[in-house]
Amino acid sequence: MAMEPTVKVALGTAAFGIFWVLAVFPAVPFLPIGRTAGSLLGAMLMVLFGVMSADEAYAAVDLPILGLLFGTMVVSVYLERADMFKHLGKLLSWRSQGGKDLLVRTCVVAALASALFTNDTCCVVLTEFILKIARQNNLPPKPFLLALASSANIGSAATPIGNPQNLVIAVQSGISFGQFVFGILPATLVGAVVNAAILLCLYWRHLSDEKCVEVVAPVPTDVVEEEDVTSHRFSPATMSHLRSSHHHQPGSSKLDSLDHHSCCEVYEPVKPVSNGDTKADATVGIHQRRGAAVRVNGVAKDGHQSFRSVEKEVEAMEQWKSTLWKTCVYVITLSMLVALLLGLNMSWSAITAALALIVLDFKDARPCLEKVSYPLLLFFCGMFITVDGFNKTGIPSAFWEFMEPYARIDTPSGTVILALVILLLSNVASNVPTVLLLGARVAASAAAISPAAETNAWLILAWVSTVAGNLSLLGSAANLIVCEQARRSEQYGYTLSFFSHLQFGFPATLIVTGIGLLLIRSN
Repeated sequence: MAMEPTVKVALGTAAFGIFWVLAVFPAVPFLPIGRTAGSLLGAMLMVLFGVMSADEAYAAVDLPILGLLFGTMVVSVYLERADMFKHLGKLLSWRSQGGKDLLVRTCVVAALASALFTNDTCCVVLTEFILKIARQNNLPPKPFLLALASSANIGSAATPIGNPQNLVIAVQSGISFGQFVFGILPATLVGAVVNAAILLCLYWRHLSDEKCVEVVAPVPTDVVEEEDVTSHRFSPATMSHLRSSHHHQPGSSKLDSLDHHSCCEVYEPVKPVSNGDTKADATVGIHQRRGAAVRVNGVAKDGHQSFRSVEKEVEAMEQWKSTLWKTCVYVITLSMLVALLLGLNMSWSAITAALALIVLDFKDARPCLEKVSYPLLLFFCGMFITVDGFNKTGIPSAFWEFMEPYARIDTPSGTVILALVILLLSNVASNVPTVLLLGARVAASAAAISPAAETNAWLILAWVSTVAGNLSLLGSAANLIVCEQARRSEQYGYTLSFFSHLQFGFPATLIVTGIGLLLIRSN
């Protein structure tokens, strides 16, 4: 693609530069408007500067990606209501054999949860619990926080729904869900094991062998706000339904609010009276003295015992309904994953599962829909337009034309150079814009080699751009979520510094990325 006129290139670069600054530093003193507004500002400037037309801007918005994002967000909200993440938290401390065992469990649970429920959601839910169990067992929080963030990033690479950049790659490439998973899964499994091994080697002396105390998963504290994460934040659930123990949940007894002491007095139903009092028509009877025997189902029982029996029946019924509802949520989610593995349209599969859960809930869906991260969806809209406008300037094409002879994936040296370019850009410009800028060009270059090479190129882009988030604290939204959640914790607060993360992240990222490149193969 030829370079556009100098004025158009300068204006397009300026618009993209404003977007980039606000995406990486959302609270800059001269324009502290945040990332979402920054992406929309960049999109507007692309049109106002004449880099692209309004129709081209609308066409740049990728609706399938937005639909897939929205569907997975809603599904995550209902999985959270169904206590999926509470069970994952309990799995961490259940019969743990010591600090080393707990560290390995943290890596496994974080990787698995992030692959299915996105890395950011996993970090939002589990950070507070991991801090609590580390503090109560006199273990240093640092290795566990690093394990959570890094394993969540690595695990999210395994599926198209693990993080936003994978969503973009899956939709743009046309690679099926199954082909994506089986192509990148070996790298993810080995990468997660190697990452855990590096953590164990670095912190072996700080981890005791004493059995850990089992800890009940805590109520999450404040969720990290939009300005505290990087541009690719994906945090569908706000956790607000867990902050108050008084909110009604499926399975909670409707009799919990009754005063049990006042229920010791029993009333015997009588014929309705005709005074127009409907409450009296239903329940008024002759007052029996306290402790008098009444007949329930033909059996003489004490009045208080009779009420307790009815209460237990109601509680059992509510518990059964709750269990049935949660089971249905898990079945629908599993059905969505099966549909994705069968190669059905990913966006519509996710939206269908989301609507099925809404209908199954059989109540006003507004509270759940309000937990969807609409600022993220708007951010993606602005980013699609801004990046497409920057592509039209010709600068990304010129950069790739220079790098392409050295970054062809049919040679080991070319693959290494390509990976280094992706690592650098993912930490400088963030991973989603990097994927949008390089994806089509890398794939087209690989397609000239073979169809299998094109698929490998997309998988390499997904793997490297995701693992690149572990390089530094600013490289991934998951890292910042863990850092901010840990810092804000009132009881178990801990500050994970940039340099302490870099000491682990830099070497671990290079090692895990290199091993993964050896294992990625298309099927």
